[in-house]
Amino acid sequence: NSRTISLLSQLEKINSDSVLGESDSARHVTSKILHLVQSQEKTRKEMTSKGSTGIEIILSTLEVKCLHFFVYGFIAVLHFVIMKCGGRRASVLVTKGGTQILLQLLLTASKDSPPNEELMVLLHTLLAKIGPKDRKIGVKARINGVLNISLNLVKHNLQNHRLVLPCLQVLRVYSTNSVNAVSLGKNGVVELMFKIIGPFSKRNTSLMKVALDTLAALLKSKTNARRAVDRGYVQALITIYVDWHRHDSRHRYMLIRKGVLQCIKSVTNIKLGRKAFIDANGMKILYNTSQECLAVRTLDPLVNTSSLIMRKCFPKNRLPLPTIKSAFHFQLPVIPASGPVAQLYNLPPDVDDVVDESDDNDDAETESEIETEIDDDKDQHFKNDDIETDINKLKPRQELGRSIEELKMYEQFFPELSENFQEWDLVSKEPKPFVPDANLSGPIVVPTASEE
Repeated sequence: NSRTISLLSQLEKINSDSVLGESDSARHVTSKILHLVQSQEKTRKEMTSKGSTGIEIILSTLEVKCLHFFVYGFIAVLHFVIMKCGGRRASVLVTKGGTQILLQLLLTASKDSPPNEELMVLLHTLLAKIGPKDRKIGVKARINGVLNISLNLVKHNLQNHRLVLPCLQVLRVYSTNSVNAVSLGKNGVVELMFKIIGPFSKRNTSLMKVALDTLAALLKSKTNARRAVDRGYVQALITIYVDWHRHDSRHRYMLIRKGVLQCIKSVTNIKLGRKAFIDANGMKILYNTSQECLAVRTLDPLVNTSSLIMRKCFPKNRLPLPTIKSAFHFQLPVIPASGPVAQLYNLPPDVDDVVDESDDNDDAETESEIETEIDDDKDQHFKNDDIETDINKLKPRQELGRSIEELKMYEQFFPELSENFQEWDLVSKEPKPFVPDANLSGPIVVPTASEE
C-alpha cells in the first residue's frame, strides 16, 4: 500500500465521522496529500488512475466538510491534479459530479466579506478548465445562482489581473449558453468588456484575448448586439482593429486581431449592426486592411473573416444590375415606362434595392431568447422530415409524346412488337407456348440463309 492510499483511507474515515473532533489530524492529512500531489507526479497519476477512488473521496470531503482549511487544501489538490495531468483528468472530475460541488463552493465562498482571493482564483481556474468538458455547466451555473458572482468579481477587481483572468475564462464558458448571455448582458457585462479591451498595448495580451473571446460569445445574442450598437461600440471595435493592425507590424498578435474581427462578425448578424458597420466606413477599412494582409500567409484567417463580414454587409441587389456594382450588364429587351422594373432601373447606384427584413420582428422576439432549453443526449438521432421515402413518388413519370392511335401507323415497320410468334411442335403439328430459357444470356443471334 502506497502512502497516498493510506492518507486517502484516513481521510475517508474522517468523512464518516458525524462531528469533526480531530481537526489537527484532519489538517495534517490535508497538508500531506497536498504536498505529495505538488511534489510527485506518481501521486497525481495514482489518484486519477482507473479504479482509483481518490477524486471521489476528495469531492465527498468538500461536500461534507465545509471548513476553510478543508476547502482551500483540497481545491489546491484538485487544481494540481487537473492542471498537471491534462484534459482527460478534467473529464474524470466532471463525471464524478465535480462541477456541481465546485459551483456550490463558489456560492458559499462568495458570501464571505471580503472573499478569499486565493480560493476564488483556484475555483475559477478549475471551473474554466472543466467547463468545456461539461456541456451543461451553463444551466448548472444559472440554477445555482452563481452567474453574477464572477461578473461582480471582475467589476470590483479590474486592476487585479491575476483574479480577473480566470473570472473572464469562466464568463466565456457561461456565455456559450444563449440564456446566460442575455442575463449577463442585462447586468452590464458588455459595457464591462469594453473597459478591458482597448487600443494596442503589449501588456496583458492574454487578458485582452480572453476578453475578446468572451465579448464575441456575448454578442451572438441579438439583445446584446443591439445594446452594443446603441452605445456606439461598432465604431469602437473598428477603431481598435485598425490600431492593432497598424502597430502589430511583426504579426505577433494575430489572435487578438482575429478576436476583434469575431466581435464585429457577431454584431453584424443583425440589421442594425450591419448598418452601423457601413456607416462607420467599415467596408473600406476591412478591404484596405485585407489587401495589406494578403502578402503574409499566416494572416489568412484575418482575410477570410474580413471577407465573410464584407459579404454579409454588402448591399444586396436584384438581377439585372444596371449599375456599376456588377461586372456584367443585363439589359432587358423591353423596359416599361412605369412599374417596379422601371423603379429599380431609376434607383441611384448606392441604394440597396433589396429590403432587409431579417430583424423586423426582433423586438417581439427579444424575450423569446430566454426560453427553456432542451438538453438532448449525444446519441439522439433527429429525423429529417424533408426526405421523401415513397419510391413511387420518386420515379419520374414517363408520358408519351403522341397518342397510341397515332403510333399504330408504325406497326408495319416493327412487326416484332405486335406479332405473336410461336414455336411449332413438329410431332403434334400445333403451336406451343414460348418459354424463354433461363440460362440464355446475351443477344439472340438469328442464323443467315447460308448457315441454314
